[in-house]
Amino acid sequence: MDMNTLTWLYGKPLCNGKLKANPEDFIVEEDLGFEPDCEGEHLLVRIRKNGCNTQFVAEQLARFAGIPARSVSYAGLKDRHAVTEQWFCLHLPGKENPDLSRFELEGCEVVRFARHLKKMRIGTLKGNAFTLVLRQLTDLADIEQRLQKIVSQGVPNYFGVQRFGRGGNNLVQATRWAKNEIHVKERPKRSFYLSASRSALFNIIASQRLAQGLMNEAMLGDALQLSGRGSWFVAKAEELGSVQARVASGELLITAPLPGDGPLGSQLDAEAFEQSCIAEQTALLSLLKRERVEPARRAIMLHPQNLSWKAWDEATLELKFWLPAGSFATSLVREIMGQDAGEMDIGE
Repeated sequence: MDMNTLTWLYGKPLCNGKLKANPEDFIVEEDLGFEPDCEGEHLLVRIRKNGCNTQFVAEQLARFAGIPARSVSYAGLKDRHAVTEQWFCLHLPGKENPDLSRFELEGCEVVRFARHLKKMRIGTLKGNAFTLVLRQLTDLADIEQRLQKIVSQGVPNYFGVQRFGRGGNNLVQATRWAKNEIHVKERPKRSFYLSASRSALFNIIASQRLAQGLMNEAMLGDALQLSGRGSWFVAKAEELGSVQARVASGELLITAPLPGDGPLGSQLDAEAFEQSCIAEQTALLSLLKRERVEPARRAIMLHPQNLSWKAWDEATLELKFWLPAGSFATSLVREIMGQDAGEMDIGE
């Protein structure tokens, strides 16, 4: 997906620059939102890694502990080309802890470990804390002005280019699959292609809301989400006034659909608007219906927490912020630095 076709909330940035001149310029610290129980048959291991992808580290931990690869889980994938900290969960029923001081893997370090009662599954995290360094900046003043706006207004909650694969290949293959030009049997590929499809449709709808200045203007039939919650509801017509006030205060977030096999979730004017935005995307819509993907909703706007920045010099800026699970740091970077996210070559 060409991210340059999506609407910028604050207009296309004036400043160019570079993200990830080296892996240390992109630091991610996973936040589960809870502490280990210190008892149970699962062992949580927090790893700091650089130059390794998540699945590879999980496989190496399984080999080291002498357990099947399926007995090691994690909450989410983290970028290979970055410095990241994340938890891995080893299922060790009736077994002692392995001597993790002997675990050796280039680019990896065991930070801490503790027993836990429950298995950690995909999505079992609250969010991620980011520290980014932007270099070779051409207009630091423009970036800082935009950051001030982001503190109060947020950024579009777009899925980043990573979701669509290198060169947008996941979306290309999804389209070919939809047209029966290829058959996809491998479970990981099916998951990637379906995820890319619904993410692209979400981005299109969210972009159109922004283009029409409706990202914070409630429509009749909008599906709304309590800030910090995953559930959503459709307000009744007589509630629209009070709903709008709650949207303005940040208590409620307007959502857009992640389409699948079923209703979008919105109603009336909002549903008609969403359907019109993706009416031409017949191939992807038919694929999601055919594969019986469950529909969902996602907030249109993203509000980074604890956002702070510090200029190291006139061409270098350090950013710190926290994002809820499922959000992309590139959504923030895209609003402040005029560089195509695909050129950044980053994944989260």
